[in-house]
Amino acid sequence: MAVKSNYETVMIFSLKQGEEGIQALIEKFKALIEKHGTLQNVDEWGKRRLAYLINKESEGYYVLMNFESEAEFPAELDRIYKITDGVIRSMIIKKGE
Repeated sequence: MAVKSNYETVMIFSLKQGEEGIQALIEKFKALIEKHGTLQNVDEWGKRRLAYLINKESEGYYVLMNFESEAEFPAELDRIYKITDGVIRSMIIKKGE
């Protein structure tokens, strides 16, 4: 049996996606995480000011998700973040025991 670890991911979505577009992206990533692991918590922080301009945007929509999965999945999740329109920043952290 494969060893599972706990992870935390933060995504910042572009406000140019609109409210419906942002919710669609959240649902997409929830479904993806649930397919490859166990989604433990979703915390929508909402619209926040960015520390610096990213793609000429000063605000973004922040979402934090905690999940448990096998070690190979976070690399795939990160790859999908990078090719998804509307994701302006993302980070995945392996949580300590």
